[in-house]
Amino acid sequence: MNTFADQVPVVVSIAFLIAFLFPIVLIANLTRNTDYGRKRNAIILFYLAYLVLVTLMCFSGVFNVVVLPPRIIVVTTLPLLLFYLFYISNTSFYKSLLGQIPLSALVRVHIFRLIGGFFLILFFLEQLPKTFAFIAGLGDMITAIGSLFVARTLEKKKPFSKKLTILWNSFGLADILLTSGTAVVLTKLNMETGSQGVDVLTQFPFCFIPAFAPATIIFLHISVFRKMFDKKFR
Repeated sequence: MNTFADQVPVVVSIAFLIAFLFPIVLIANLTRNTDYGRKRNAIILFYLAYLVLVTLMCFSGVFNVVVLPPRIIVVTTLPLLLFYLFYISNTSFYKSLLGQIPLSALVRVHIFRLIGGFFLILFFLEQLPKTFAFIAGLGDMITAIGSLFVARTLEKKKPFSKKLTILWNSFGLADILLTSGTAVVLTKLNMETGSQGVDVLTQFPFCFIPAFAPATIIFLHISVFRKMFDKKFR
């Protein structure tokens, strides 16, 4: 198995790397207009260091073994999610920051999920199965575009904004869970029948998607629910 997505045009890979900077910057920008504005650069450096580590693991062949659960999930997705849930979420920094970030900003940051359009590009390049590409790609794009509308209703304090936010947040969370589950199922089928899997997502630079996106998106959705229902964060 290759470590570099050499079946993908270089221009697409470069465009993906440039686009991938936006989620990092948008998440770091959540600290603006809070007491933690100076943490912005530290957050960016943390994610960049993490992605460098993921790159090193990718080129050293760590993700090349086709097993269940997928190696990339075991060594990147799950550790990052556990880091968010059991360390970050219990820090005074996170608790204070969540209390200061407007709910609308926490929703709007999901605009970065427009990057899910690359799933569709990879499908048209015959690098991803149609089912996975459309579930992941369209789900991400609907969530991203919807985030702008939901955030706007929150800012205008529309009477239906809370219910709409719950609906949108539930959809976005269900989408990322379904996408992750579908990837595992397709990997299993690939091992058993030789059907097309999601191997391109274990290759550079697209290995950044499973390494960063599922854990980060799940944590952001959980944060929205905590902001809405835990009085100490309102």
